[in-house]
Amino acid sequence: MGASDDGDRLLRLYRAELLDNVIPWWMNNGIDHRFGGAMETITEDGRVTSEVKTVWSLGRSFFIWSALYNRIGARAEWLHVADRTFNLIAQIGPRVGWRWPHAIERNGTSLEPSHNIYGDGFIMMGLAEYIRATGNERAIQAARRTFDSVEERMVPADAHLAGDHDLAANAACHGISMIFSLVYHQLGTVLADAEILEAGHRCALRVQDLFLDAEHGLVREYLGADGTVLDGERAHFCDPGHSVESAWFGVQIFRERNARDRMECGVEAIRAHIEAAWDEEFGGLFGAIDVMTGEPKRADANKNMWPHTEALYALMLAWALTGEQWCLDWYDRVHDWTWEHFPNREHGEWHRQVARDGSYPWDVTGPGERPRKEPFHLPRTLILMVELLRELEARQWRPFV
Repeated sequence: MGASDDGDRLLRLYRAELLDNVIPWWMNNGIDHRFGGAMETITEDGRVTSEVKTVWSLGRSFFIWSALYNRIGARAEWLHVADRTFNLIAQIGPRVGWRWPHAIERNGTSLEPSHNIYGDGFIMMGLAEYIRATGNERAIQAARRTFDSVEERMVPADAHLAGDHDLAANAACHGISMIFSLVYHQLGTVLADAEILEAGHRCALRVQDLFLDAEHGLVREYLGADGTVLDGERAHFCDPGHSVESAWFGVQIFRERNARDRMECGVEAIRAHIEAAWDEEFGGLFGAIDVMTGEPKRADANKNMWPHTEALYALMLAWALTGEQWCLDWYDRVHDWTWEHFPNREHGEWHRQVARDGSYPWDVTGPGERPRKEPFHLPRTLILMVELLRELEARQWRPFV
């Protein structure tokens, strides 16, 4: 019996993990209740080892607590976290001309200028969800000013915006189109703004028309701006987690625009990347593969939690929209590996990384140069899964088709 065979149990699992484990862990260990936002240099057992905040993570945590309030339940403590985060970022935007810095001190003082445009996108993502919760006029103005600032820099949307300085100046980065397809779509929806919605649509089209390799069915993370294949190590680089995430963004956008062929293209992209990235020896998803061959770039590499959580939601969404059995077959495989290896049952929350075989060979500082946790991919998946499974429950576990 697969996990997807019992929808009621699955809904209880995701709801309990969200409300009894992940969010309480962050409320107790990672939320800055004094100045706002979340900390991110945190050990596995919940100790904060640096008070520096990246704007990237600040925007993402802003989204999460606003989304909890909007999508899970209108709890005052969740809106309080979102309010405090808005108060923190509201002082930053005007000071930097709506070009968001990379890092700030705990109290909001800018520490480091922007390295790329992604932080701006995540601030907009948080603002959109917060506007949905509150209708705050200052938030609306901040979102519009940030949109205008980003659009000025998006012509052309080449490598300098992504901060990859080892790429040619005319390189295009999938991540930019990926992030802003959803960011613009969410902001345009909440503001009922046709211009912003159309900007998101253009980004979603660009993912499929430029970065999705028609011959191999996989996304090239980097290309020439004119679609030519680059030279060097990154020429055939595919990030399956990014690509699955990008695909489900597109599926949602194209579904709302009644673009059936485009939506189906996104569903097939979900399947292609999960099939190509699956580790047949140990299970789980590789973090980097070759577009041409599907082979892992580093077969000995650690496995990251976030691509697995993105795959879980993408596969369930694909099944809800198509009713195709392969979605559930793959969901069950990814579900079993993910839930077996990533939850940290000793300290709470989940491991950010595990070894290729699923083991956790590190102490509480975790892998890498510094301990790091972030409340984004995991709680977002839990929120979205609860939302989707509730909708399926109301339909007596029948897909939408």
